[in-house]
Amino acid sequence: MKDSSIDPIATAREAGLAVLQPSQRDLDYGLALHKESLVVESYGLGHHAPLEPEILNQALENGASELEYQDLSEEMIMTGWLRESRFREEYQQAWDATGVTCLFINAGEEGNDSLRILKRLSRYVALTDAMPDLLTRAVSVEGILQAHADGKRAICLTGNGLPLTGNTLSVPDELRNLQIFANLGVRMMHLTYNRRNLLADGCAEPSNAGLSDFGREAIRQMNRLGIIIDVAHSGWQTCLEAAQVSSHPIVISHSAIWDLNEHVRCKTDEVIQAVVDGGGTMGITNISAFLGGSGDLSAMLDHLDYVIQKFGPDAVTIGMDSAYRSRWATEAESALRTRPARRARWENFWPPGDKLTDPVSNQPAKIQSMASTNWPLVTVGLVQRGHSDETIRKVIGGNMLRVAGQVWKTGTQA
Repeated sequence: MKDSSIDPIATAREAGLAVLQPSQRDLDYGLALHKESLVVESYGLGHHAPLEPEILNQALENGASELEYQDLSEEMIMTGWLRESRFREEYQQAWDATGVTCLFINAGEEGNDSLRILKRLSRYVALTDAMPDLLTRAVSVEGILQAHADGKRAICLTGNGLPLTGNTLSVPDELRNLQIFANLGVRMMHLTYNRRNLLADGCAEPSNAGLSDFGREAIRQMNRLGIIIDVAHSGWQTCLEAAQVSSHPIVISHSAIWDLNEHVRCKTDEVIQAVVDGGGTMGITNISAFLGGSGDLSAMLDHLDYVIQKFGPDAVTIGMDSAYRSRWATEAESALRTRPARRARWENFWPPGDKLTDPVSNQPAKIQSMASTNWPLVTVGLVQRGHSDETIRKVIGGNMLRVAGQVWKTGTQA
């Protein structure tokens, strides 16, 4: 694999500055504020290493199944930073560019199958174990604070679904794996993805039916274990009922505002108010399709402004929901053999005509302003818009840290 002359971090930074056009004073002040603050991202995809085309092509030639191919690919992009020193260096550069201390990371694949959820979890455990000088796994607020003091980066493992046994023998039996995943350090879980499951309706279900009786019991068990309840992909009624049933604050880890863009992944004022009334907070994403409008960094700031002004500075945080892609990723992908046509995955459930848009890769420069490495420019944008240092510190980390502290201290993890 040859060296790439394109620096995605610098390119994205130029695009972001072109959108914001900050004064030198606001730029310097915002970057300094970001650097000195404890930044916690409520949901993200981390950093994706380049694939290994030779191995993947050979797997196809040998007749690998779709699941085998996916497992190989995910292993490469999640742990591939360990393969070469240049990849390790790029990995640290990407972290440094974000200025994030703790990232709530997608470490459990969408669904409720326990082994399926465990796969990503294992990869991030392997990654942190191999980089003790840089990375740690966060299972407590004290651990996050210590990582910040030590100049390290922390990842908090989250799951895009609850790990169920699949036996449907009894409610306690179906939920017994929650304890196992809590023991493994998972500290936040989605109730649903886009579709309906045994617990509740997802955001794309037309019926908007809310929680099942089983879902209510699951929430009680999550409260007992100190697992943060995430309703980012849940339907509106599910969100409302979850906020009512939960004895602890819940979060919308990565979403946007329905009143600004009527997208199935956005939340209404009623939903936001219910979450905030319970002490929770809402993360604003950088996915252009969810933000609408210009779809760039300024659109993201519009959504942040909306929540701050309408619900107060404790109500909002940032969950970008995107990954940094290695500068060698495109070259590697160009060497891949063409794969057979595939059906849409079960969880990719969107109303007709509703398409996701990649916010970073191969997009116009304005959209490239949304790169995850442009995290410090969000702080600059908040400075531009006149928010106080106290408000900004809450938005870029304090609010998520507060919710985590309230939920985790009540948990009974082993």
